[in-house]
Amino acid sequence: MNEPEPQQVRRRYDEAFRRNAVALVEESGRSLKEIAAELGVSHWNLRDWTKKHGRNKPKSATTSAELQRELTRLRNENQALQRRCEVLKKALGILAEPSQNASHA
Repeated sequence: MNEPEPQQVRRRYDEAFRRNAVALVEESGRSLKEIAAELGVSHWNLRDWTKKHGRNKPKSATTSAELQRELTRLRNENQALQRRCEVLKKALGILAEPSQNASHA
């Protein structure tokens, strides 16, 4: 007879525990595996928490050329939206005017 394998219990860690674990990783300079073993958590969990809560998240590298292209794109988009807004204002003004036919009825 085969005995059923015992189910693994999923432990839940509160937000404070996770943030403290991440702080320990960032400040101690020790490896994730070492700290995870010390805390009794999976090093995979600790890795994910560090990505989510860590201060040392990788920052996107933006060059001045990329920023200039984005600025130009946003200015063009802004102008197009302003033109649209003006057209809609004019259309609303036309629709809001009382019709000449209704005043003669």
